[in-house]
Amino acid sequence: MNLQSIVRTYITRIRPGLNNELSWYRQQPTLEEAIQFAALAINSRGKRYSHQRRLSRSVLERACTLLLANESKLTQCKDFDQLHSFLEALLAPIKGIGALYVYDTALRIGAKLGLLPSKVYLHAGTRVGARALGLDSKAKAIEILQLPEELQQLAPYEIEDALCIFKDRLGAA
Repeated sequence: MNLQSIVRTYITRIRPGLNNELSWYRQQPTLEEAIQFAALAINSRGKRYSHQRRLSRSVLERACTLLLANESKLTQCKDFDQLHSFLEALLAPIKGIGALYVYDTALRIGAKLGLLPSKVYLHAGTRVGARALGLDSKAKAIEILQLPEELQQLAPYEIEDALCIFKDRLGAA
């Protein structure tokens, strides 16, 4: 599967669902509600996201409590990078919280705040995809212009998603 096919598949099959989820977070009546759903990893169908299924309820509740206690600080973030860094530092003391949870939670809260990534953040799955494309998989994030041209037609958060979903197919791309 070449990169163009991967991008085309992403746009037709995956983008609609991701955009619906982000829209659902944007439409939450309050930031508090968006934070609660994001922190507890709850999707628009009221189910836990598969990415966070291994995290215990108590870990998610601790994260939720911390995030809600810092709601006003979240609103002071000027961009996604600042939001992501704030969540990273805030949630670091909670055992079991990893890079994927931090990114996913920042993306969902960021959707409500109107703060979306301008670069592609890396975590376990996306690192595999980045490595397969010959990119710096040890970096915290990759600038869009460092990516193959085909991927640049996707938004940064979509590229993150695609690198993770198609990680095993990218080596042959």
